[in-house]
Amino acid sequence: MFYAFIRGLVSLTLGLFYRVKVNAPASEPEGPVMFVGNHPNGLIDPALLFVITRRHVTFLAKEPLFRLPVIGWILKGLRALPVYRKQDNPTQMTKNEGTLEAARTALVQGRAITIFPEGKSHSEPMLAELKTGAARIALGAAREGAPVRIVPVGFTYSEKHVFHSAVLIDVGPAIEVAPFLKLDAEGGAGEKEAARQLTERIAGALKAVTVNLERWEDLPLIQMAEQLYAFRQGEKTDRERLKHWARGLQLFRTEQPERFEQVRASLMSFQRRLELVHADPKDLTLVYRTGQVTTFVLKNLALLCLGLPLFLLGLVLFGLPYQVPRLLARSAELDTQATVKFLAALLMSLLWWPGLTVAAWLLGGWGWGVAALVGVPPLALFTLYFSERWVVLKRDIGVFFTLGSRARLKALLLQDGERLSTEVERLAGEYRPRMEQA
Repeated sequence: MFYAFIRGLVSLTLGLFYRVKVNAPASEPEGPVMFVGNHPNGLIDPALLFVITRRHVTFLAKEPLFRLPVIGWILKGLRALPVYRKQDNPTQMTKNEGTLEAARTALVQGRAITIFPEGKSHSEPMLAELKTGAARIALGAAREGAPVRIVPVGFTYSEKHVFHSAVLIDVGPAIEVAPFLKLDAEGGAGEKEAARQLTERIAGALKAVTVNLERWEDLPLIQMAEQLYAFRQGEKTDRERLKHWARGLQLFRTEQPERFEQVRASLMSFQRRLELVHADPKDLTLVYRTGQVTTFVLKNLALLCLGLPLFLLGLVLFGLPYQVPRLLARSAELDTQATVKFLAALLMSLLWWPGLTVAAWLLGGWGWGVAALVGVPPLALFTLYFSERWVVLKRDIGVFFTLGSRARLKALLLQDGERLSTEVERLAGEYRPRMEQA
């Protein structure tokens, strides 16, 4: 009951905190399963597992989290297992044998567990070296006859610490552990070799479902390449393709360094010019017709007239709880900022809604109390929608006045965009066969 409640609450709140997209097989894996994932975003990463599986998952978490006031209570309620790390307290590491045994037992019983084999949350652009603990747990359970499968889960965040930004959860094909028992059966060095090879297999599977960059400076480069490719194909941008661009970029830089530098310079120059007019490639093909402009103006004027009073009310009621998580996260490290914001927002929501209901009841009677109880959640959602719509509207108006009245500038940008998108499409054609074989 406790697990189901936490799962429902966290899944709902994460769906509001992020724009979540899941790329996963239609059917969930059954039997003993170990979910493994990259770890760029603190407690948000394991929490997102609630979104992709309805199974009861046993979490492994670093031991210091169990001593935190609220988080520790939740982890104990979820029956999570503590991992004792050397960097936390070297004298406690002997207790890990009990944790590993409990994890093996869970798999032997046909349950699902999750572990992040990097061993830490971090904000580096590439997957860190994996620890062998996940492989050793899986092999230990398989040795006892459990048909263990390891499911790689990749988390790709657009801006992991920004409210209502996008996150892609990419679930890869399961890894069968049984074949690695052939080496494990040799004992001694064979067991270590089996763990090493399985760890390498896990690393390869995680790289296939994540965006791995040599440096953060490459991120705007592959994002611009994806925008131009989508522009050329007449499609929407696809975050899932970014991992293919990242792999192709590494090959391109290594094999054709001079051509790479030329293309990189051209793409970054084009991006800077687009930023000056607050536009992206798809804006260059927009044709402003009188009827469409009139409809756009009337529709958004109606939205402003009807929605502005409710939005202003929402700002008054929710301004404080919206700002508190941001203020609390200022001093946190990048890979834990989202965790602080999420937990603070969840706590503020659980306190603020009842608080507004009680205040309305005391000030206006039971009728106003019922109205607050029923009306606060939809008003909060409308306030969020209106604020995001206003940001989009300002951008659309800016693009209209910048490009709509400057035909020559637009034509020059479109010409450059088409030239670069042709080059990007050519590169995609060159490297796509190798990406598909990887």
